[in-house]
Amino acid sequence: MAVYENIKLEKGLYTTGKSFTEALEELDPSENYIGTELEGLDAYQRQLKRFSIRVSGKGSDRVEKFFKTSDSAALFPEYISRAVNAGIEENDLLQKIVATTTNVEALDYRTITSVPSDDEKSLKIVGEGAVIPETQVKTQENLVKLHKRGRMLVASYEAIRFQRLDLFTVTLRQIGAYIAKSQLKDAVDVLMNGDGNGNAITKKSVATEGTLAYSDLVDFWNSFDPYTLNCIIASPSMTAHILKLSEMRDAAAGLSFHSTGNLVTPFGAELVKSSAVEADKLIGLDKTCALELVSAGGVTTEFDKLIDRQLERAAITSIAGFAKIYTPASKALSL
Repeated sequence: MAVYENIKLEKGLYTTGKSFTEALEELDPSENYIGTELEGLDAYQRQLKRFSIRVSGKGSDRVEKFFKTSDSAALFPEYISRAVNAGIEENDLLQKIVATTTNVEALDYRTITSVPSDDEKSLKIVGEGAVIPETQVKTQENLVKLHKRGRMLVASYEAIRFQRLDLFTVTLRQIGAYIAKSQLKDAVDVLMNGDGNGNAITKKSVATEGTLAYSDLVDFWNSFDPYTLNCIIASPSMTAHILKLSEMRDAAAGLSFHSTGNLVTPFGAELVKSSAVEADKLIGLDKTCALELVSAGGVTTEFDKLIDRQLERAAITSIAGFAKIYTPASKALSL
């Protein structure tokens, strides 16, 4: 009998300090299955195969299939987490604006900063025996604020036991979508107002109040030197203003949009539309160095309740926060 068929599944696998899948991988490494029919499956997916549980596609099983045995019941929280994560990934705009992600194991985190002067930004020729110019890196004065975002799963086991897993997954993906949108709102708030370390965004206005001209975007783009404006987060109304500019509506641009669905954007910057940005505003940033995502553990489910079929008010949460790296690497433009 294969190793994966002999593993004892229990709640303790959720309390190892690692993810459930990582704990399983230590007991049943995927590298042992190279060249077999199970190659390409991770340790969790092999356990689904062990208990013949199909979570998606035509003929997916019912929720009650997880609870046929105490071992298979231990897989249910991981199924919940993966479905919610899928919803986050499908609606994740953070990957378009975050420069780096830091995973922490505590709720207290202090990021670093470096604020070079114009003189320090230029790498001068250093003569023999001369002092090499310094760039100071230090920790921020205030901690990064982490926020718990999530949803409460309110359903009795009796109400969902006969539901197909692919249908139940749709509901769980929506929970992930809510989390992703909330975290994007947190990110926009930090970009605009700072992370508590006196680093609110630099605000600029258009030349003629209430009217966006292409020259406004040119001046905005030019203000980023030595950084690069490569991402724009805009409110729906500001997005419409941008796309209605004649420079964005030439024949070649229209042909590209109708054939590929790709919008022509100002100066090649990626355009992200989000209602998290205030009306008639946009945020421009150099996504390679403007924002840091701080994550504390990813999606967490109340595994003990789920395993014991106590689905009523089982919390599904994610804890994350944001910190600004280089403050001048992001600016705001308002009508």
